[in-house]
Amino acid sequence: MDPQPPSPPLTAALPRDVIHVFWHEGMLDHDAGAGVFDTGFDPGFLEVLDKHPENADRVRNMVSILRKGPLAPFVSWHPGRPAHLSELFSFHTAEYVEELVQANVAGHKELCPGTFMNPGSWGAALLAAGTTLSAMKYILDGNGKLAYALVRPPGHHAQPCRADGYCFLNNAGLAVQLALDSGCRKAAVIDIDVHHGNGTAEGFYRSDNVLTISLHMNHGSWGPSHPQNGSIDEVGEGSGFGYNLNIPLPNGTGDEGYAYAMNQLVVPAIQKFEPGLIVLVVGQDSSAFDPNGRQCLTMAGYKKIGEVVRKLADMHSEGRILVVQEGGYHVTYSAYCLHATLEGVLNLPAPLLSDPIAYYPEDKAFTVKVVDSIKQYWKECIPFLG
Repeated sequence: MDPQPPSPPLTAALPRDVIHVFWHEGMLDHDAGAGVFDTGFDPGFLEVLDKHPENADRVRNMVSILRKGPLAPFVSWHPGRPAHLSELFSFHTAEYVEELVQANVAGHKELCPGTFMNPGSWGAALLAAGTTLSAMKYILDGNGKLAYALVRPPGHHAQPCRADGYCFLNNAGLAVQLALDSGCRKAAVIDIDVHHGNGTAEGFYRSDNVLTISLHMNHGSWGPSHPQNGSIDEVGEGSGFGYNLNIPLPNGTGDEGYAYAMNQLVVPAIQKFEPGLIVLVVGQDSSAFDPNGRQCLTMAGYKKIGEVVRKLADMHSEGRILVVQEGGYHVTYSAYCLHATLEGVLNLPAPLLSDPIAYYPEDKAFTVKVVDSIKQYWKECIPFLG
């Protein structure tokens, strides 16, 4: 009988890539309350009110699926930390930061519709910002190429001088500015949250060092806190002209439509821009059945997006990707979709989890027309893509 082959060394069983996850449980202390959906309003005739969509349970499940699910061997955990006030001034104005400090002192304030500062909220917001900065610094210091800031409250709607859309501090924007201040010449932001990443776009609207790309539901402006429309003609100003790219997609776009938009619009733009680092801003509110935006992405669509971004990073950014958590309000399915996104970022050949919701019927024909029209507009109007 032939002898058994020797057992492989332990290192051979370890994954080739790991993603460094930065997390602090103090971010669970933010409680936006309850009411009719996200309004905080109690009409007096309902027996049961909604938890605010941006609640701690959604993130508890994200932490849990990464700790206990099949992706656990690919995850290295790191502690988060609160941001110092001085760090916030790289993106936000001193006047706005003081407004947040005073709102915290007051104990309760609705900064804009749906965005509530309650006891515990400011501490959580500082932790979200500082934890994202720590994740970015880990990459910049050469300690790892893939990092994920698992943070809340979210940040991509927070503009330099105002709160918006459940967001107090722009976590991704602060991290991008840290990269620029640390010598990174060019950075790209790819935002796949279902809502327009208006705060990040506003922060870099006049810069040609940051390419901001937002794929979002075609929702337009929702009031004074969100004056931007997210339309294709919001392309930046001054030196930043052409470096803010909006991709408003039809409602219900789905996996195939998102893949088409990524390949036809995002990939060529990143290839032309050649960033030194990519920030992937993820919101699972683009998923099927999310209460805040039904773009009908499934786990397969999120995995594909992760794969595309990973390929772009390997080509242009030495494989460096910072993933920053934003929305995602289906308490269970958001965790599954996060898992699938990170599978893609890790370039895993096959899904490690089956989809509990499975396939949602889609028709990409209208999305193809919309994407093709955006592509033609960019060709005619965006200098570096012409």
